[in-house]
Amino acid sequence: MGEIGIAGQNRCPRLAEDLETHGKFVLVNEVEGAGAGWPRVIAHPDSMKEGSPGAIHGVVTFTHPKHRQENPRMLYLAIDQHRKQLTVNLRNDAGDVILKRQVSTEWKRVREFMEEMQKRSVPEGGFVAIVEVCGFNDWFLKMLTEYGCRETVLVQPEKRSKNKTDRRDANALGELLWTNRERLLAGKRVQNVRQVVSPSERDAEDRQLTALRQRVGRLRTRAINKVQHLLLKHNLQQECPTKGIQAKKARKWLETLPLGTIDRLEMDQLLAQWELMDKQLEHLDRTIVERQAKNETAQIIASIPGAGSYGSLAIASRIGSIDRFPHARSLAHYFGLTPSSNNSGDATRRLGSITKEGSALVRFILAQIVVHVLRRDAVMKEWYRRIKKRRGAKIARVAVMRRLATIIWCMVKRQQHYQRGGAPATGNGSECVIVPNRNAFLEEIQGRSRNSKEKGRQGLETVAAARP
Repeated sequence: MGEIGIAGQNRCPRLAEDLETHGKFVLVNEVEGAGAGWPRVIAHPDSMKEGSPGAIHGVVTFTHPKHRQENPRMLYLAIDQHRKQLTVNLRNDAGDVILKRQVSTEWKRVREFMEEMQKRSVPEGGFVAIVEVCGFNDWFLKMLTEYGCRETVLVQPEKRSKNKTDRRDANALGELLWTNRERLLAGKRVQNVRQVVSPSERDAEDRQLTALRQRVGRLRTRAINKVQHLLLKHNLQQECPTKGIQAKKARKWLETLPLGTIDRLEMDQLLAQWELMDKQLEHLDRTIVERQAKNETAQIIASIPGAGSYGSLAIASRIGSIDRFPHARSLAHYFGLTPSSNNSGDATRRLGSITKEGSALVRFILAQIVVHVLRRDAVMKEWYRRIKKRRGAKIARVAVMRRLATIIWCMVKRQQHYQRGGAPATGNGSECVIVPNRNAFLEEIQGRSRNSKEKGRQGLETVAAARP
């Protein structure tokens, strides 16, 4: 009957127009002698009330092809993953819970469950899954793909409830997936839900490599600091033959330095750790250089002064596809470099410190890059000095970090390199002018400042003149 209504749009143009606009209507009565399927009263289902006049011969829902969905039926699987078990919550297309259980993470048990899940989902059109991100999701996400999961939604865990249990967490995940199924499966944002985009295999390896490089570097720094502490303990740092203890001559001196039995034992252990960390860092740096040379995004970011192979690869691997960031400010927000806000009512300028969401490693690297950029880019340094004069050095450095994040977005989006300065581009070369014309920007700011002062002075004169 729905096809008759659509096919007869020449005879019922209003029906066809309303049907396409709203998607669904209800056939309430049929016109006698006009042929089966031709409606006399057309109404939206929400407007139907009990006791409406007229005999109802049948109720039929018309759905325009524009509003139809292919294979709308499926199962919705929510998993609360732990080291030894999986807490499962399964819902049907109507949102009813049809399975609640716990599955061991032993290979035999978990494969049996996934095989059962695969067979059960075939007549229902497949299944989708939602999982909270943790440090050991990798193997299970691959298994979900192997057993026919149509799509996996990864979300950040929420704040811990005071009535927390694994079954409640799994049920909350299932409710979240089913309630927002259309938006989640379409890749759209859901309020108060932080979705996680799974990186590609190469980006995941680069992230792991750069994080390992950071950890080894910290261990090396910790060992050096402990050596310095031993020297300060006995006031021996003044006897060092060099200015610092990291020179080869100083390290030989540390090997023969007379100390007590326990202090000598600790010194030997620290020197052995120091040497081991140097070898590991050398090997990691070679690997990073090799992988950075094959990453186009990392090579573009490396054109920023001070980025280097390690910094550019770390940033590029955590950006992934630049297309998922619609604006330059989106990347700055992704790295947690935008100010937090606490606005309410008339208070609309309650801005606090930066959110510090996203990768802490990227923020650390950008903080190191800022030092080199301010040394080599005179125009950026001038912009930094203006902010420093008004807000202080710390806030000015964070402002430059945020500016660098927006610059990186422009560089990667346009596939162009960083150019020091800020003059507009005149040729058709491959270099990109990312830094804006700061002179015009500063003149505009100064003009605003003069206008605000003038308005303030006029307001004071008006108040003074109004006084008796």
